[in-house]
Amino acid sequence: MNVVLVDAGGTNIGSVRYALQRLGVDAELTADAATIRAADKVILPGVGAAAPGMARLRELGLVELLRSLSQPVLGVCLGMQLLCAHSEEGDTECLGLIPLPVRRFAEAPGLRVPHMGWNRLSAKRAHPLLAGLGDDEQAYFVHSYAVPASDWTLATSDYGGAFSAVIARDNYYGMQFHPERSAAVGAKLLRNFLEL
Repeated sequence: MNVVLVDAGGTNIGSVRYALQRLGVDAELTADAATIRAADKVILPGVGAAAPGMARLRELGLVELLRSLSQPVLGVCLGMQLLCAHSEEGDTECLGLIPLPVRRFAEAPGLRVPHMGWNRLSAKRAHPLLAGLGDDEQAYFVHSYAVPASDWTLATSDYGGAFSAVIARDNYYGMQFHPERSAAVGAKLLRNFLEL
């Protein structure tokens, strides 16, 4: 299977690559449009802020390419947010592949931002990406911005209210948490993506 990691400058690229290697897949890290277009599966990782992330994709000439892909594409953490329409972080226009906003968590007593640590995943509907996910599974999150729950939400998590932990629209998928840091649950979800 030909899997590529889009080299969008995210700092979690190495750990995502190692997580895939543990599943028997050696994903190529690339910003080459032809290589990305030819891949069976595309993963857009990312850690950092929306505006620099989109600026990097524009600088690499990858925005229209990512919008045109027909194979399964997975956005991880910031990568998931970049699949959406707009982020409050830096008032940034994103890829617009999943027509949802990205909003900053509201400050509230007892809720620190960023949201950091293990949190429960709650499946909202059956989907092959969630195959084998139990009722009390947890994943590891680090983020200050989140996507509201919507018709494109496959699973939510809760931090001062429900937000999208996993989203999907057509061939585009997103995981707000870090599957590469989420132990067996993260490995299972990455394997499910590879099997789509």
